[in-house]
Amino acid sequence: MSPAGELRKKEKMLKKEAKEITGGLSKPNKMPGPSINLPAVACITGAKLVKVKGSTCSGCYALKGRYRFPNVRDAMQRRLDRLHDPRWIDAMVTLINGRHWQKPQPVFRWHDSGDIQSVQHLKNIFEVCKRTPGTSHWLPTREARFLKLMDPDVVPKNLKIVLSDHMNDQQVAPTWWPYTSGVTTDHEAVTCPASKQGNKCLDCRKCWDRNTKRVIYGKH
Repeated sequence: MSPAGELRKKEKMLKKEAKEITGGLSKPNKMPGPSINLPAVACITGAKLVKVKGSTCSGCYALKGRYRFPNVRDAMQRRLDRLHDPRWIDAMVTLINGRHWQKPQPVFRWHDSGDIQSVQHLKNIFEVCKRTPGTSHWLPTREARFLKLMDPDVVPKNLKIVLSDHMNDQQVAPTWWPYTSGVTTDHEAVTCPASKQGNKCLDCRKCWDRNTKRVIYGKH
């Protein structure tokens, strides 16, 4: 086998190994790129909010539909279980960057289901972002406790962390974090265009764009 063939074989095995280490990526139909999801029941704040009427987690989409399929639940649990693998950062970088003849993923969403689990989890995400500079990352979270421990300036420039409101139709957004999002029952107040274009992002990149400080989504 030629040196190039050996390299491709090695990279193919590396990608396979990366999937085994991380549990693999998820592919939300709405998104223009891949994601990685965790069980919604493992959300620290979300698990409390889901029981609160009028909260943004009440009726959580990640506890319904395809997220309830046994194979999907098993995959999300595998990803949660493997967050502590010491090879997780390298494996995530491999999956996002792709092979040497491919372009890296242009955009990546962290957690189409689930949320940050710990300070170390967030630090590991930072490292993945730093090592995938060709990718724009978006991380929505309700875990304010972790964000309050740091200066927004330490966040990698290709990562946009968005602090999500706790309640629907919340009138006052947090001011201590530069990027926020809300959920509204007023269709006229929605700024996310997905509901008007087949529930897909299409060419919209507001969620990844650091010039967009706040996005309002319609209640699912």
